[in-house]
Amino acid sequence: MAEDNSYESMLCVKPEVHVYKIPPRASNRGYRAADWKLDEPSWSGRMKITAKGKIAYIKLEDKNTGELFAQAPVEQYPGCVVESVSDSSRYFVIRIEDGNGRHAFIGLGFADRGDSFDFNVALQDHFKWVKQEGEIAKQEASDIVAPKLDLSFKEGQTIKISIGNIKKREAGGAKPRGMAGGLLPPPPGVKAGGVIPPPVGQPPVLAVQTNTASLLDFGSPGPAAPPTPTCGEISHLQAPTPIKMVSKREDGCSLVEW
Repeated sequence: MAEDNSYESMLCVKPEVHVYKIPPRASNRGYRAADWKLDEPSWSGRMKITAKGKIAYIKLEDKNTGELFAQAPVEQYPGCVVESVSDSSRYFVIRIEDGNGRHAFIGLGFADRGDSFDFNVALQDHFKWVKQEGEIAKQEASDIVAPKLDLSFKEGQTIKISIGNIKKREAGGAKPRGMAGGLLPPPPGVKAGGVIPPPVGQPPVLAVQTNTASLLDFGSPGPAAPPTPTCGEISHLQAPTPIKMVSKREDGCSLVEW
């Protein structure tokens, strides 16, 4: 594997961990911390989890001098480098390497359950980031290989748009508008504003002009009442002979002629 020259980041630090010598696994059911000598750890010190590129490193160091005791490079999690035991959440089995191709399995334990939780989450977050970076790189590579669709107009290129609805409206002509004020249009054969002829068989009725001004003038006084006839005029009016003409003189008296 080529050497990665990227910077090294710190993922997790725990001041006290314990290392145990573990017996060979008897079956495929997994490791059990109860089979270890938990009260007699082989080594105690500080643990760090660092990341360089895509690889995480579990480093066991002396808590006073910082001297490296063992190191476990992790390329995948969960995987064979870090395994949980079947009977506790505070103990793990890790595979350490010496850099020369030799490796060994040791037991790693935490005094506090919260420390083991932080150890687990630090590894999960790192490899989640690695997965996302890989998906982004694949997407960028596919974008480079695939030709980009060019929808821009070339020099001198034109387009033609045909709209059929406008031709249909012109062929159909303008729709007749209704009479102003919401009135219905006149029947066929009658011009607007004309008089509708009466039905066949009925005599025409003459239109009577009315003075609309007098009808709408509610404040003006009505027409003057006729003058009351005098007794002499009443006697003449009650005559049985038909009246030919009634005239009025300048002095106010009325003349009746039979």
